Amino acid sequence: MPTPYRLVLVTCSSLSEARKVARAVVEKQLAACVNIHTARVESIYRWKGKVETAREHLLLIKTTAHRLKALEREVRRLHSYDTPEFIAVPIVSGATSYLSWLRQNVERKVAQT
Repeated sequence: MPTPYRLVLVTCSSLSEARKVARAVVEKQLAACVNIHTARVESIYRWKGKVETAREHLLLIKTTAHRLKALEREVRRLHSYDTPEFIAVPIVSGATSYLSWLRQNVERKVAQT
């Protein structure tokens, strides 16, 4: 049975774009952590009827199911692609302390007065 936690896959055309997306989603508490694969991955895909190849940077974004919609909106806002990859995979299990940390870091903080 899946937990409320998700791993989101996003590819970016450049390392600077990957870093921009990663920093923004963590700063806005849409993700607790983003791993950036600095070594490029080779992507082969169909786009507008043609088979294309691109070298991209892969982001592994850790978040919760509750934050997915807002995370997707932010990724789309910052991303250079017309149709950026955004695939959410359920996290079936994980270390209790890590998952607790993840949850705490994507909860919206209420401003203290």
